[in-house]
Amino acid sequence: MRGSIPSESWQRNAAFVENLRYLIANHPVAKHRAIGVLNGGTLDAAAMRTIHLEYRHAIVQIFTDALLAAQLQTRQLEPRLHPGAKLAPRFLITLNDLDEFGFRPGSDADGYYRGNPEYAHYPLFEKVLDDYGITRQQRQSYVPSQISRAVREFLEQSYGNYLDVTVLLAAAEEEVILFSPPLREATRALGINVDEGYYFVHGVSADENSDAADDDHENDLWTILTQALTPDQYPRVQALCLRYCDLWEQFWTAQLAHVHPMAAVQESRVGMAEAV
Repeated sequence: MRGSIPSESWQRNAAFVENLRYLIANHPVAKHRAIGVLNGGTLDAAAMRTIHLEYRHAIVQIFTDALLAAQLQTRQLEPRLHPGAKLAPRFLITLNDLDEFGFRPGSDADGYYRGNPEYAHYPLFEKVLDDYGITRQQRQSYVPSQISRAVREFLEQSYGNYLDVTVLLAAAEEEVILFSPPLREATRALGINVDEGYYFVHGVSADENSDAADDDHENDLWTILTQALTPDQYPRVQALCLRYCDLWEQFWTAQLAHVHPMAAVQESRVGMAEAV
């Protein structure tokens, strides 16, 4: 991938990506009060049911859609780059796909790919909803909040543009890294097993409480973006990414306001104090 563009272009793009990652790491969503509230295990089952239904609509249902859109739109690299330049990013996105679809490293007893769609991440999330006692009818009839719909639609609207869907996927992976462990702890606090299933495969590769690789997938997406960027797109890509982070901040603020009013009030006061 590095060899597909001039070395000076790669270095310039890499510097932009590194700064963008810094901006995301220092965005208010990265230090959102919801992280502490969830880690504290103080939310009751009703509150957590709502959060899971909201999160399901905002990102879980469409994450693989976005990955597949990014794979398709790698074709936008051609004819600007050399023939076949789209295959390397497709390879890296496929590693993310395989994880999401239920494949595991290694081979089975027949020497074939090891995996099962029952272990795909979306069905695993549905099993978490089963554990919460959320019926199929309740899932089908649930009306997502305005902010949950906005988060989802923002990502969906990016599917036609390779740069857009890639940078938003990278930001989404960061969001998953930030909030999956707290969601796991809040779920554990209610007596639900999180030592396997959805929460066991989400987090970072160094987390001893999971078998996850979201950090690896995020790094792959940033590398993919480094290959694809051109300087004229820097301002637009950065603005798009930070707007997505803004929406995620609003999403989590809305969750606290809905299920934990005092936390939302305290967060508002902190925000006002910082502004002063």
